[in-house]
Amino acid sequence: MSYMEISNLEKSFDKNEVLKNISLTIEQGEFVSLLGPSGCGKSTLLRCLSGLETIDGGTFLLDGKDVTETPAQTRNIGMVFQQYSLFPNMTVWDNLSFPLTIQKISKSEQKERIEEVLKIVGLTDKKKAYPGNLSGGQQQRVALARAIVSRPKVLLLDEPLSAIDARLRKNLQIEIRRIQQELNITTIFVTHDQDEAMLMSDRICLLNEGKIEQVSTPIELYTKPKTRFAASFIGHYNVLSPDEFLQAFHTAPTDNKMTAIRPETIQISTEKPEENDLTHTLHGRIINNRSVGNTLHYHIDVNGITFKVDTLFRSFALYKNDQDVWLSLEKRNCLALED
Repeated sequence: MSYMEISNLEKSFDKNEVLKNISLTIEQGEFVSLLGPSGCGKSTLLRCLSGLETIDGGTFLLDGKDVTETPAQTRNIGMVFQQYSLFPNMTVWDNLSFPLTIQKISKSEQKERIEEVLKIVGLTDKKKAYPGNLSGGQQQRVALARAIVSRPKVLLLDEPLSAIDARLRKNLQIEIRRIQQELNITTIFVTHDQDEAMLMSDRICLLNEGKIEQVSTPIELYTKPKTRFAASFIGHYNVLSPDEFLQAFHTAPTDNKMTAIRPETIQISTEKPEENDLTHTLHGRIINNRSVGNTLHYHIDVNGITFKVDTLFRSFALYKNDQDVWLSLEKRNCLALED
């Protein structure tokens, strides 16, 4: 039996069906990200698991116990919201002691736990500070400390880094993952940022319009998307219909299904590559190019079909608009999609 078992969970608001037959298992100590576009049901699923929202159907088992009808305050689940919701008139220490006092934890044990989590999040010297005197990153770590000081069975994080600048966000991603692994706490993390999910997760649960599209490790989700949505959301794949594939390659795709091709698997050259049975060779024309960091993104027309091609930025391999080029890619990199 898995540590968390979500079975056929459903949730609607009036006539708007937000979660549709969600089933997911999570192991103890696992870090799972809920990934998807805005409005796909990520935060609603998190609130249902926490007990802040009632569900319309399905069950939720935690550590072998059915907690579907258990009130939020007795589920022993910690949650960090997008807005940290710290008490502004309380010091960091008092913010952390508040949930422990509600749980009737003794003062001596409170002191021990608070000192422990402050050390873990690197804020020992801020215990007397008020939230208004802390940076955004420090406030985020206080919110995280408050969620884990009660030693919950599960930690839920609802886009806690969305309001933090990009540089600090990268550091906090690493810190959250370090703390989660150090405590071996089962964690569900909501994000719409695929790079964030790829960096932090053991597995990613990709949601679309209230349904699970795919649950996989980051590498598997990136290299083996199962659906058109997964391919379009992760990695900016080229996604071709059977007719588009036939038009570009002059041959039918595998099983006559939709095909996904990662931009970085396509090679560009000015001379025609040697052809073999394992490779597709195509002739095209550069439509446009742009640089993003150390990567060049090309749009290339091949028989009326536009391909996205990514290469590392090298000054000696910069192709110009309207330039004729040859493309080659291994046939194994043409992935057949389920739908």
